[in-house]
Amino acid sequence: MSKIDKLTMRLLSYPKDFTYSELKTLLLSFGYSEIQGAGSRVCFSKENHKIKLHKPHPDNKLKRYQLDLIVEELTNKGLIVKNSKDE
Repeated sequence: MSKIDKLTMRLLSYPKDFTYSELKTLLLSFGYSEIQGAGSRVCFSKENHKIKLHKPHPDNKLKRYQLDLIVEELTNKGLIVKNSKDE
């Protein structure tokens, strides 16, 4: 199993300690590019698709609502497959 597969499975388990660094690695592997906005705003862009969020601070862990957004966006684009048991 590749590192990206493991990160995808980890994301789908909605861990409380999923980091921005892990998310960035995952999204870059899917072909997204990171665009820094003002302050802690960041956008991951691929073709005409954008995922906008705030970088977590002071620590690097993403909040549950951010994980929900990312899983929904990646599922809608067909990049990951969310099983009903993943929730």
